[in-house]
Amino acid sequence: MAVFTPVAFDDAAALVRRLGLGALLDLKGIVSGIENTNYFATTERGEFVLTLFERLGFEQLPFYLHLMKHLAQHGIPVPEPQADERGEILHALAGKPAAVVDRLRGANQLAPSTRHCEQVGGMLARMHLAGRSYERHQPNLRGLAWWIDTVPVVKPYLTPAQADLIESELEFQKQLAASPAYAALPRGPIHADLFRDNVMFEGDRLTGFFDFYFAGVDTWLFDIAVCLNDWCVDLDSGRLDEDRAQAFMAAYDREREITHDESRLMPALLRAGAFRFWLSRLWDLHLPRDAQMLKAHDPGHFERILRHRVAEPWHYSR
Repeated sequence: MAVFTPVAFDDAAALVRRLGLGALLDLKGIVSGIENTNYFATTERGEFVLTLFERLGFEQLPFYLHLMKHLAQHGIPVPEPQADERGEILHALAGKPAAVVDRLRGANQLAPSTRHCEQVGGMLARMHLAGRSYERHQPNLRGLAWWIDTVPVVKPYLTPAQADLIESELEFQKQLAASPAYAALPRGPIHADLFRDNVMFEGDRLTGFFDFYFAGVDTWLFDIAVCLNDWCVDLDSGRLDEDRAQAFMAAYDREREITHDESRLMPALLRAGAFRFWLSRLWDLHLPRDAQMLKAHDPGHFERILRHRVAEPWHYSR
């Protein structure tokens, strides 16, 4: 969500008028994030987010945008894409694919309590269930195939100890993905990036999930693991916070019962979630793109988490 592509005010104004959102009153670039260009857009009709997609193309984006619309129509609080008079929700601006979505109320909760974790867990389960009737299909583009391609690219930047860890973990995840137990895991559309900065609260009340542009069809357990590794982690050490993790899982389990295979494979998927983000942060740090506002995240954070998930496997207990 850094600004890779500057947008002229008049060009943005023309787009929001075409969407029936009235005159554009203010346009402000969003600093956080590292994937797409995002602006807060204030119009006569309200508050919106304008996104220009830097890596995803016109052929991939309908999956994400129609998923958001599907979830919104099934009662999940997500930003709804705005359509033009022809019903199109994917647009073009400054030579890039673009979308305008509702801006959610509230603010991020960057120091979550067990109560916040409960709400995220319960809503994630409801989102998974709502996604079962979504008919479009697209794989998780940051899944195993991307890991296999990316490890050789980042490996030259690593210490010998880091290189050993990244190679051994990739081999572990390849073996896991080939196992019958993994194949039996429930799956469907997942968010795949539901960190603290992608959820909004008003006080202690959850008001929405956003930034679905890493979504894809994958195991629901991977989505759970990504959340546990962020919402329920001690940021300094990388260890899992037992109370928050139990609260998250109990709330999820009440909405959609965790299967036996999911319980058994949770330690392995917690490793997968940590591995995916260690790898992508290494990529962003060592092979950065130009942007007017860009802050690469520290890959060491997820290296620490991965080492803890390997050394200290965690299971949810009812």
